[in-house]
Order: sequence, then structure tokens, then C-alpha cells
Amino acid sequence: MSKKAILTDFVVEPAPLEDLGLNFELLNANFQKCVKGYHLINSDPINETVWESINCQVLEASGNTIDSSSKGSHSCGKDISCDFGGLSNKSSKYSKGKTEFAISSYRLTTVCSDKDCGNIESIIGEIESRKNYEYYSFIVRNELEKEKEIEYDWYLIPANCDILSPEQYEWVPMIGQRGKKTGEQVGWKTNELNGSKMSITFSMSSQLWITISVTEELKKYIVGTTKVSSQAKFNYLQIADLI
Repeated sequence: MSKKAILTDFVVEPAPLEDLGLNFELLNANFQKCVKGYHLINSDPINETVWESINCQVLEASGNTIDSSSKGSHSCGKDISCDFGGLSNKSSKYSKGKTEFAISSYRLTTVCSDKDCGNIESIIGEIESRKNYEYYSFIVRNELEKEKEIEYDWYLIPANCDILSPEQYEWVPMIGQRGKKTGEQVGWKTNELNGSKMSITFSMSSQLWITISVTEELKKYIVGTTKVSSQAKFNYLQIADLI
């Protein structure tokens, strides 16, 4: 039987982006500069830890105040605290022709596992209790290997957006289809909501995964976009010699 929990005790109510007083033109310009600067000395794509540092630089250069950041800590929840709220930083890569991307979130072994499948109400309650931020700040890339370039989009999405809220989905047990776990529950999964969906797989530390569909509605949350060469032009020795 499918289940849909209605939990509101932990829901954060962030302000709409248009009410934040942000200078989106300046944010985009500084996002482009920082991504370009990173790739002048790095060929590797921007990952989650690097994104937090870049995100702080972009916000500060655009006139926003950074109160604190996790500085690469792997603790769950808020990564940046700034003048318009808390941010959870995530990085991902587009798939299926830039029509979707996947985000990994909390490990939920305290409320569900192969030893105790748990119940979806307590699982959703645990997820929402950890949501101590107002916005998701995603950097999503599209690697153009032939052109040796990378396209990046920066999404700033309210944390209570329906597709990112587990209570908005219908959850059902995920049943194993092969091997020793055939016929047994191996996790939880949801229906699709505007093309997006969630899943929890016990064998993957019961980690919550969100597959996000890139709809026209989602594109409204893109606040920065750029395309850069993935070929570094300088190394650390060369940079040091310039100083």
C-alpha cells in the first residue's frame, strides 16, 4: 500500500527568490568569473567541497554577507549561512541530454535498513528534522568532452520546493529483482512528481537520492550559467612564481 505522509513540524518556509533583494545580474557575472578562475588552474570538474568555497566568494563579491560556512565538513544540513538564509550546497552532473540530474542526500540508517525497513512516516520525519536551511544551492555540469569544455548551471531553489520535499511523494517499498534479495524489500521508492522522484537503497547506507527533472519550472531557479574550457592554463608552480 502506498503511503503519503503529511508532516509540517519541521518545514522551513523560505522567501521566494524575487523577494530576497538579490542582484541576479551581478551574481551571474561573479559566478562566471569564479568558475573561469577555478578552471584556469584545475581541469577537474567543480565538486561539492569546492562549490561551497566558490559559492561563498560569489555571494561576498555580490554584496552578500557570509556568517559561517562548513569549510568542507561532511556533516549534513546547512553548509553556508548568509544574510538571506542557510544554503545546502550540492554538485551534480546532467544526464539524458540535460533533462535530469541526481542529488545524493542524507544517510538514513538510524530509521531504515535491511535489518529494519522502518516506516515512511518516521523516515520523512527524520529527513525534515535535518533540514536546517532555507535554500538548496546546486551546481550542475554538462561535460563536453569533444570540445574540452564544461557547461555549468547554478540553481538556487527554496528548500520547500515540492520536488525536493519527501512528504509530497507517494512512497512504496522497493523490492529486489535479482540475486539473494529477490522478492525482499531492499529500500523505498516514490512515484514521479513532475518527472522527479526519490529513492532510498539499504545497500547504499540507506542514502536518500533525488532524481530531478529539468522542467521549464525548474529552470526559473537558475541564477548563473557559464561555459568554460576544461583545460587548465596554469599549474600551482606557475601561480606561485607570479607572486
